[in-house]
Amino acid sequence: MKRTFAGLFLLLLVAVMFAESAAAFKTGDVAIVTQRGRFVFSVEIASTNDERSMGLQNRQKLDAGAGMLFDFKAQKPVSMWMKNTPIPLDMVFAADNGRIVNIAHATTPYSLSVISSEGPVRWVLELNAGTSKRLGISPGDRLEFGR
Repeated sequence: MKRTFAGLFLLLLVAVMFAESAAAFKTGDVAIVTQRGRFVFSVEIASTNDERSMGLQNRQKLDAGAGMLFDFKAQKPVSMWMKNTPIPLDMVFAADNGRIVNIAHATTPYSLSVISSEGPVRWVLELNAGTSKRLGISPGDRLEFGR
């Protein structure tokens, strides 16, 4: 009985921690400007080491029109992975000025394979898999913030 209670308590504690970590992210809007138009996404912003480490891990879904924006604070080569991330994502890598450098399409859930930028970037925008192809987002397009 004590083991069952302890197990349930631990499970509840972990669930509360994940809920709090998801709620801790700042939010904002990011637009992607393409030849086909301007597409706005509501994003959670991961700007600290802890937030970037957590990312979208353990999230079961990402709403349409939503995403996560990783701010690395300086332009540099960036590598990501899908550890503990159960949903496939498109990763949009963008330079300091918002220009998209490359896109990793439909990443593999839970994969520990390294997914890298093809040059120095400051930003990585994670969207639901298929979003970038559906909207015609491609390298050379740009991210806009706070408009």
